Amino acid sequence: MSDIYMDNNATTMVDPEIVQEMLPYFTEQFGNPSSLHSFGNKVGHAIKKSRKQIQELLGAEHDSEIIFTSCGTEADSTAILSAIQAQPERKEIITTVVEHPAILSLCDHLETDGYTVHRLKVDDRGRISLEEYQSLLSDNVAIVSIMWANNETGTIFPVQKMAEMAHAAGVMFHTDAVQAAGKISIKLKETNIHMLSISGHKLHAPKGVGVLYVKRGLRFRPMLRGGHQERGRRAGTENVTSIVGLGKAAEIAQSNIEFENTKVKALRDRLEQGITEAVPNCFVNGDLNNRLPNTASISFEYIEGEAILLLMNKVGIAASSGSACTSGSLEPSHVMLAMGIPYTAAHGTIRFSLSRYNTMEEVERVITEIPPIVEKLRKLSPYWGDGKPVENPEEAFAPVYA
Repeated sequence: MSDIYMDNNATTMVDPEIVQEMLPYFTEQFGNPSSLHSFGNKVGHAIKKSRKQIQELLGAEHDSEIIFTSCGTEADSTAILSAIQAQPERKEIITTVVEHPAILSLCDHLETDGYTVHRLKVDDRGRISLEEYQSLLSDNVAIVSIMWANNETGTIFPVQKMAEMAHAAGVMFHTDAVQAAGKISIKLKETNIHMLSISGHKLHAPKGVGVLYVKRGLRFRPMLRGGHQERGRRAGTENVTSIVGLGKAAEIAQSNIEFENTKVKALRDRLEQGITEAVPNCFVNGDLNNRLPNTASISFEYIEGEAILLLMNKVGIAASSGSACTSGSLEPSHVMLAMGIPYTAAHGTIRFSLSRYNTMEEVERVITEIPPIVEKLRKLSPYWGDGKPVENPEEAFAPVYA
């Protein structure tokens, strides 16, 4: 029986078709794209092709708006640091409490440098208040950075509307679209979004490559300085093989968006239905009416998420307890806590994230395997007895993680 991978929001398998596209650039087309000879010219054309493929996936106006980076984190950091360097008189940043650590950690650091960071709160479904957001926009704000979709719950934020509001206030707007790209339709030329980040390994391209979209005409300051690569906006010899892979991944993703929102969504919905019907005291997190089609965040009350994952792994099922960049922590997910999920459930939250490679047979197997795992762990839990929660389990649970 083969293993089942449902942790695609952490990283994805590189599509074999993408591997084939990349292979010649290891051994045959290995020139430096900055070189003037034919070896370099051929590789330069390949990069240009990839830039065009990504432009089409993002619905950007021009391929010159695409800057290749090493990852989504670099793209995020470049966007925020560029905005504050281009506008040194502006000392405020707006983001949310549920952003990826790539944004939150940088904002924490910038606070030590004297910047004021406004973190928008979310409700119990992970949604933000546009009223709160509007109240914070001013000519003191250097940049707004709001993720397009949350990596743990899949909740989609109204970034087009928020970008429009920021534009009206004369404020730069950046969105981390690492989870959204390739799963939902993006048409940047129809928006007021100034900068956007994506990462290759979240859409079946290799690790170590990302993109920062920068709208034409925007004041921009590079983070990496040196050579003339990327029109002087990101120095360093290009990671050609991975760039070629990301371009092909963008092309394939564009052709599969309908599949993601029908077939993959149907798998996700069946997974949630099957688990919640079979397991008592569990529930689905996030905005159930407005989220990514592949993501299911399910809280199992009164047990530990890490224990669930270990037992799932023993039967060949891979998922996660939240962001792969924070799952090493023993603390509950910052996203779950921001949504007000009780400790009794926040610590037992599992994220299942599917891809076009998952099947209904795999979903049915997961639905079969999860109930006995949960039952076994609850028998060992001091917060569960006689098939139900003990009296006042929250009072016993909270001090452990306070």
